[in-house]
Amino acid sequence: MTTLTKQTLSHLDWLEAEAIHIMREVAGQCERPVLLFSGGKDSICMLRVAEKAFRPGKFPFPLMHIDTGHNYKEVVDFRDKRAAELGERLIVRSVEDSMKRGTVVLKSADESRNKHQSVTLLEAIAEFEFDACIGGARRDEEKARAKERVMSFRDEFGQWDPKNQRPELWNLYNARTHKGENIRAFPISNWTEMDVWQYIEREKLELPSIYFAHQRNVVIRQGAIVPVNVPLASGELVNVPRAGEEIVDMEVRFRTVGDITCTAPVISDADTVSKIVLETATTTITERGATRLDDQTSDASMEQRKKEGYF
Repeated sequence: MTTLTKQTLSHLDWLEAEAIHIMREVAGQCERPVLLFSGGKDSICMLRVAEKAFRPGKFPFPLMHIDTGHNYKEVVDFRDKRAAELGERLIVRSVEDSMKRGTVVLKSADESRNKHQSVTLLEAIAEFEFDACIGGARRDEEKARAKERVMSFRDEFGQWDPKNQRPELWNLYNARTHKGENIRAFPISNWTEMDVWQYIEREKLELPSIYFAHQRNVVIRQGAIVPVNVPLASGELVNVPRAGEEIVDMEVRFRTVGDITCTAPVISDADTVSKIVLETATTTITERGATRLDDQTSDASMEQRKKEGYF
């Protein structure tokens, strides 16, 4: 007599399977998709999902990063290294190029370039005629992302209308678009920050060093920990302290990484993934709420940026 063994998927297995399904749906329905890869922890998980979805073949899409020119060197170096290890094509487009073309104009030299990535992204989509961008956004990060569909439709101007979204009943996804329109697909939309760190731990994924506890010069500005005198690859220093600010050497780590001018670290001694998992279990503030200065300008700042074409 044959005994049937019931196999139960863990919550990580279920989330991974869902992400693989969504990524394959994009590849099957869209003619020219692209995977957005910044070197951050969410996009690192996305690469592992893509490996499980499409290996041993090549990915059916290139990788792309919209670089502000003010990204952390550790993350940019990791981005290039990981793309080379995978043997996948990496497209990099820079906000600085948009500034040279005059399509991005800063109000002041020290204005954050983060929101201006939307312009460069839309220009890259037009340049390569991408009809879908696969991103690592998650619903637990921020209110605007919480109400966005897995397959998020953008019109010919790259705009998102939160009041006009496509239904996604029974995990049926519609990625059809007319020429010039675009889909933003989020395979790990249902993951949480804890899920991401547990997945990184399970899959033994390598990360940029700044995700772990390290000593860094910071100032306290309007209640936030702001890194100062951060060197770029060019040697230029970003986030020079303002007059009267006291520089403190502090042990910190980054929960999320992005443009230097708007990404703040948190006080932490977690220097391993297992310690970060324990630390994440006790936090009561979302990673963007605690560390993204650009999201704190207003309650609707993220939604407004997404309406203008942001990731």
